[in-house]
Parts: sequence; C-alpha cells; structure tokens
Amino acid sequence: MAEQRVLHLSDPAERENLATFLTRAVRLDPAVVVRIRRRGERQVSAWVATGFEALAVRTVVADLGVDDVTVGADLVLAGLESGQPIDLGYSMDSAWRGALPPPDGFAHIDDVPARTLVELAEQGAQLAKEHGSSHGPPASLLDQTVLTVSAADVEVQVPMRVVFALTAMDFIPHSGDKADSRRIPPAEIVRVRASKTWLRIDARYGSVARRLGGGISLSPS
Repeated sequence: MAEQRVLHLSDPAERENLATFLTRAVRLDPAVVVRIRRRGERQVSAWVATGFEALAVRTVVADLGVDDVTVGADLVLAGLESGQPIDLGYSMDSAWRGALPPPDGFAHIDDVPARTLVELAEQGAQLAKEHGSSHGPPASLLDQTVLTVSAADVEVQVPMRVVFALTAMDFIPHSGDKADSRRIPPAEIVRVRASKTWLRIDARYGSVARRLGGGISLSPS
C-alpha cells in the first residue's frame, strides 16, 4: 500500500548522511533512481547506479515501511530537506536494472591505502582527458585492471571503472573541495571484499560493488 512507503530518519546526522550520498548520485545523473532496502530492524541501505557499471551504497539508521522500494532520488532529497517522514509515493521498481549483491557472503581480501585509489583515479582522469570523447572515457580504459589484490589462494582484480565510481561518489574523506591524493591521510584505508560473483570496496563514507563477469570472482593466485 502506498501509505506504507514512508521513510523516516529521526537523527539529523543520518538525514545529512543520506542527503550527501544522494546529492552526489544526482550530480552524476539528475534522473537517477535510488533503491531503498530495509536492513535489520533499524537500518536501511540506499543503492544507486553510478554510470560506471558499478553500484554505490550507503547504509543509514532509519525506518522504512516496506522491505524494498525504488523511487526517484530527487524525491527523497526534497523530502530530507523537510525534516519530516518522507512519503515515497509510487514505486519505480521497473526503473531498476539488474540485481543487488547479497548482504553477506563476502570474504575480506585485503586493505589498500585510500591514497592509492585516489592516485589511480587521478591517473585515469588524465588518460580519459587525452583519449576520451564526448561519450566519456573509452571502455578499454574503464575495463583495465588497475589494482590486483590477493590473500591466501585467491586474487581479485579491480578495474578502473570501480575506482572511478568510488571517487565520483566521494566516499574517501579528504580536505579541500575534491579528493587530492596528496591530502589523503596515509592511514586512511579502503577494504576490498569479494564473493563468488561480486567485488565490493568499502570506504569510510560508502561502498561500491560490481558484478564479476562470467560468474567467476576469484581465481587462483
């Protein structure tokens, strides 16, 4: 029922967290939809597509009247500004393409300095400027493996598009207007996790996930 499609964030800090996340998503795509899913009793996860064939997610403390709903991100943003429970209106579930990664089943592969990811994004942005077109960076650049992380008998390859998604969503804390590798604290890390079908990178302000091709996520190192 429509009246159950209500999102309530009582904590102003959590409202600000979700608003920041959605503002970045709308900056990448003004028409982006957000898929909001209940997670446990007092949390919800907000998922968006980034445009880099990778998903971004932020989890906040909130109450959601339904288990899973997709709506326009701009509608949620406007509702967050009011400070009141947000009527999500009619669902836009058909606008969501593809599956979401499972909530668990991920193995921790390794931690990587956040500065390294931002340096890779800076190098990628320079290459995109030199070789890109009006359609954006070339697919060959986006699909290029820029980081290989291994643990025990598994190896995970991280493509540039995942790094771009992480930095485009501004998930790594920094000083100044935008992330600059020289200003990222050396101790700041991102965590690389993987399942049999998904790669996930967790940073301080959110995570990005990408389905691995062919259903094979881990290969012998």
